[in-house]
Amino acid sequence: MKSVFKGAGIVMLAGAFAISGCSGNGNGANNQAGNNQNQETNFNQTGLPIVNKTVSLRMVSPKASLAPEFSEMEIFKRLEKETNVKINWENIPDTDYTEKKNLLLASGDLPDAFYTAGFTDYELINYGKDGTLIPLEDLIDQYAPNLKALLERRPDIKSSITAPDGHIYGLPSFEENNLGTNPFFHVINKAWLDKLGLKVPQTLDEYTEALLAFKTQDPNGNGKQDEIPLSFRHMQWCSDIAGLFAAFGLPDNLEHRIVRDGKVIFTATQPEYKEALNYFHEKWYKQGLIDPESFTQDDAQYLAKGKTTDETLGSYVWWEVEEVVGTERAKDYVLLSPLKGPNGDQSIGRSNGGGPGRGSFVITKANSNPEITMRWVDQQFEPYMTAQIHWGPLDVVYKKDETGKLVNLPLPEGTSAGEFRQQVAPGSGAPGVITFDEFGKIVDMEPRAQQRAKDLEQYYNPYMEKENYPSIFFETEELDKINKIEPELIKYVNTQRGRFIVDGGADEAWDNYLKTLDKMGLNELMEIYQKGLDRYNANLKK
Repeated sequence: MKSVFKGAGIVMLAGAFAISGCSGNGNGANNQAGNNQNQETNFNQTGLPIVNKTVSLRMVSPKASLAPEFSEMEIFKRLEKETNVKINWENIPDTDYTEKKNLLLASGDLPDAFYTAGFTDYELINYGKDGTLIPLEDLIDQYAPNLKALLERRPDIKSSITAPDGHIYGLPSFEENNLGTNPFFHVINKAWLDKLGLKVPQTLDEYTEALLAFKTQDPNGNGKQDEIPLSFRHMQWCSDIAGLFAAFGLPDNLEHRIVRDGKVIFTATQPEYKEALNYFHEKWYKQGLIDPESFTQDDAQYLAKGKTTDETLGSYVWWEVEEVVGTERAKDYVLLSPLKGPNGDQSIGRSNGGGPGRGSFVITKANSNPEITMRWVDQQFEPYMTAQIHWGPLDVVYKKDETGKLVNLPLPEGTSAGEFRQQVAPGSGAPGVITFDEFGKIVDMEPRAQQRAKDLEQYYNPYMEKENYPSIFFETEELDKINKIEPELIKYVNTQRGRFIVDGGADEAWDNYLKTLDKMGLNELMEIYQKGLDRYNANLKK
């Protein structure tokens, strides 16, 4: 098989390891110098393998529920063979990753690196400041020609990943395809609508009528009231009902933070938000139209609900129809454009951020081979390799066409693209960048991404908000305040959102709810976000 790195064009700057001093007797110093000399001889500053004799690195990474251990993934087996760098993977289920990552950092039980690390700006700056994470810009300059070339070609990406103190503590992950502008694709069972003589809903009330019919008129025809009119995952990416709040005149998102006319708005204190909560309680939850498990279910439970023996799922939120209901049933379902609300409002929110993730890979102070580590991860910034790391390897997910472009192989029968991707690649949170101009030249968008782009254009882009909150790297003091205020505040808001939908009572509890948010520091938090946005916009004009 041809090398997965062919064409990477690896060029390294010459240099030598610094031999660190060692306290103790003369023999100890000589042994240390000898060890470093052996390491230097073993290390290749250009070409492959990276080391002549295998070197092991310990890396911690989350993994999706359907993913195998990374050591079993073909893409990482090939990477080890090509580089001679063996990764001792410690995979943590993604549902437990944040908690266990924090425990490792607090205990000092540090791996050499965190992969698909998901480090927040606050973590990057503070763990960089205290030395837990090492700065990476010099390593990039000397040992990462692929990433260095990208940052020279795209200074906006370099600016985005550079902390206010001038250091780079985390490497980027970015698929520049504009598919994340709206993650909340709203799906309904059209086969059931047809059977019940209902049209595809255009308004919120028509949608409510359809849900009620799904519950009461046995559209799957099995004589049981086992239909689930609406299921979702409360406050979870691509599976929440945040998009439906827009029917009341104000879209929502997972941060409860939107921008209109350059002004930052916290959605969860606005009258439109309360009106939506009252509607969802009275019209949906109270009538049994919302799956009660919507507030507790995980990905695996949610995705299984579209694959029951009898078709039981009436409507849901997910950005790939097939991943929830399977390829055979997908023909029964259609997407809904944003529904018109009681006052004729029809819009969809625009997701915040949108630039590169800047905490996908970090190196810790425990790492005694940072040069080797940087060379290893830099292989994944070669565009052909980035595509394989994010979506899957050659001869498994891709083949090369006559132009050298990676094109998708057919999926295994009965498998959705999302499920298959979890099984063969670490995914979009992994290091590596595919820029907009590389799609269609280096790699084709996977079929589901092409479909998602078409769906966005047809169903959502015409109704999308014009502004969003960009990805801003805040000053240390601002991050301290954000981190102090926001986690508990958002946790409180999300808990109350669930209670108001399930139990009702938003009108009666609203004043106390607002007072609690004020005491928790909401005004100060919004002032920081507004200041950051004003600074960002001013810099754009320079």
